[in-house]
Amino acid sequence: MLRSFLMPLLAAAALTACTAGPDYQPPSTPAAAAGAFLGSDNAAVSTAAAQDRWWSLYDDPLLDGLVNDALVANTDIRVAVARIERARASLRGARSEQLPQTGLSASESYNRTAQARSVPGADRENWVFDAALDLSYEVDLFGRVRRGVEAARGDLAAQQADADAVRVAVIADTVRAYLDVTATAERLAVAERTVNLLDQSVRITAARFDAGRSDRLDIVRVTSLREQQRAILPSLRANRDAALFRLATLTGRTPQEIPDAVRSAVHTPQLSQPIPIGDGQALLARRPDVRAAERRLSADTARVGVATADLYPRITLGGSIGTTALGGGNLFGGGPLNWLLGPLISWAFPNQEAIRARIGTARADSAASLAAFDGTVLHALEETETALSAYANAIDRVRTLDEARSEAERATRISLARQREGRIDFLTVLDAQRTLAGVEADRAEAVRALSFAQVGLFRALGGGWGRASAVSLSSTTGH
Repeated sequence: MLRSFLMPLLAAAALTACTAGPDYQPPSTPAAAAGAFLGSDNAAVSTAAAQDRWWSLYDDPLLDGLVNDALVANTDIRVAVARIERARASLRGARSEQLPQTGLSASESYNRTAQARSVPGADRENWVFDAALDLSYEVDLFGRVRRGVEAARGDLAAQQADADAVRVAVIADTVRAYLDVTATAERLAVAERTVNLLDQSVRITAARFDAGRSDRLDIVRVTSLREQQRAILPSLRANRDAALFRLATLTGRTPQEIPDAVRSAVHTPQLSQPIPIGDGQALLARRPDVRAAERRLSADTARVGVATADLYPRITLGGSIGTTALGGGNLFGGGPLNWLLGPLISWAFPNQEAIRARIGTARADSAASLAAFDGTVLHALEETETALSAYANAIDRVRTLDEARSEAERATRISLARQREGRIDFLTVLDAQRTLAGVEADRAEAVRALSFAQVGLFRALGGGWGRASAVSLSSTTGH
């Protein structure tokens, strides 16, 4: 009888099985996004594919080692990896619902039977022992479980992309901190050199004053300029220490554990070739934030199906086998077994308003995820174009300051020569020295800003991880 009941039910399930909710369709991106970047006409960049290990373009073994240390020991990366494991565990939990669910139960109790219900001659008080094995399996007729697995799979992929984004940020921050250390060391060297030159000017001016060829006001002026330049040194040393300490944290070290080679680094590495940037289509396929947004959209779309499946009956096949015994010695003594086998059908009907509310919530979440994906795409393009513009203008600024420094050095040499000849006064010489000091400081800061602009561009390009993209990028507009 049981077989005649179950077979038609299972046959009907096989014939009518479907997956509730919308099937996921990857979102499209603007057609214009697939082309070349507006800033790709800069000679300092190329349209070649972005490098996977972009920091190796600096050809600095010390920097390579710091990046490797950060990838292993950085605490933010460790947090991101832990979140991946959490999402992976959730996926295993969702998949487990596709398997039969089992459970063991056992109990004991001391019972007293009413005299009216007791068998004559039998004990009215007894220990009663129960043991049972339960088995159930949900017939995923409308895809509730399948959609749940699909959502968990999307969550896992999103966490993996988030972890890649953290790695990109950590690598960029590590390279930036290292360049800050070296560039600030160069700025410090420039400032110290300027102070030394002004020291010479103070001595020369004092000698001229002793010889009666200069005024004491000249000594006061050049001494004041020297002290102004000397006052810059402590702030530069503090900035360099801050960069060192930041680098230590990024690489999982305490400030006391900073390698001596890093402390003594004074030369900022330079790129040996134009930065490869690829095009917009490659950018969107490579950026981990875009991949994460797309996978979250996939997961939220699947959750619409999970909620929709609750509109339909949920069928569970279940069974139980157990035994009941009076006294522990009879539990496994071969006495009669209790068993049952049959389907369980549950259906929230006809009042389904709460379910439809959950469907509405899931659809709203999916729409929000689509908007977030579109926004992430636009932000990625904006960030990259901004970084390209900043890099190009940083190069122009350094080039202009190179010319200004050359002219300032020439003006200083000429003014000193003319002062020795008595053709100009000391105020003109002092002004030339002040101009040179200012240009030197500006150029050193511009070189530092150029290094940061390079890192900013690499970061905007997504780090070039080369991971296979989960995003199907369309060249057509619309959704």
